[in-house]
Amino acid sequence: MNFVTDKVNVKIEGRVATVEMNRPDSMNAMDTDVIKGLVCKLKEISESDDIDIVVLTGKGRAFSAGGDIKTMLSNMNESDFLHVMDCISELIITLYSIPKLTISAVSGAAAGLGFSLALATDYIIADKASKLAMNFIGIGLIPDGGAHFFLEKRLGETKAKQVIWDGKMMSAEEAYKLGLVQEVAEEDLQETLHTRITDWLGRPVQAMIKTKKILAEKNRPQLLKILELEKYGQQKMRETLDHKEGIKAFIEKRKPNFIGK
Repeated sequence: MNFVTDKVNVKIEGRVATVEMNRPDSMNAMDTDVIKGLVCKLKEISESDDIDIVVLTGKGRAFSAGGDIKTMLSNMNESDFLHVMDCISELIITLYSIPKLTISAVSGAAAGLGFSLALATDYIIADKASKLAMNFIGIGLIPDGGAHFFLEKRLGETKAKQVIWDGKMMSAEEAYKLGLVQEVAEEDLQETLHTRITDWLGRPVQAMIKTKKILAEKNRPQLLKILELEKYGQQKMRETLDHKEGIKAFIEKRKPNFIGK
């Protein structure tokens, strides 16, 4: 897959590749170009024997505010929507299964699909001031990007449902206490990231990657199943009156009036 876009940057230093979402003006909201660009870059990296660690990050003041609302607002037909969901599934499977160690360096907001993307990596380092939210419920949608899989794996079913249904914005500390992020950068995010990378590069990385591959291979059928269920579940949610009201309220900057339809 050879997809060219300036919405995703890659920087390689030694055995580390940094993949950066590059839409700072929209808080790195993920449109189709960003999603396809990430897939393309990750597939290229996965074939390189010289890279052991992949860092995922966002340019500017946010990791990613989630799926692009403009895309949601466009009255795309069913096949276009399903195509976007298939692109998201390909991205999540590629990131989850990549034979490298992956770290999300989160500053600012990681919300909705942006949070799902971070959860698909092996390790999340969140800046102390960052905010994380699985906030699909606010616009009458369900989480996608494999979030049902990742949250259930990290939290168990009961807590996963609570996080999804609440949809509230969490501080880095709250997310850490729940077990959704592995580390909070108290001082400087880049410094904390550098310490973690240096530590990993001093270890037998191939053994670490082999463990990752074994677990990813075991879990892959379940993740694929969840992504498929999310795709058709989301399609149904887009047709609800609550979703239409959620989007309208979002644009009008008011509290939505949901009716359960």
